[in-house]
Amino acid sequence: MVQAYILIQTEVGKASAVAEMIAKIPGVIQAEDVTGPYDVIVRAQADTVDDLGRLVVAKVQQLESITRTLTCPVVHI
Repeated sequence: MVQAYILIQTEVGKASAVAEMIAKIPGVIQAEDVTGPYDVIVRAQADTVDDLGRLVVAKVQQLESITRTLTCPVVHI
């Protein structure tokens, strides 16, 4: 199982709506709107890195009001 944090920038005033939409996507563990340089932080999981990439590109980035994402895979060293 691969997990990652996805840091998301949205259009002004859209963070709450984006977080609500993302929370409904299968594979998303948690989605929170936050303050700072990013507007929404998501924790997601998938079976493989490829599946995680498909989740981000095909589902998360396709939502309206998202302007930029940064995916940070969780590592266990």
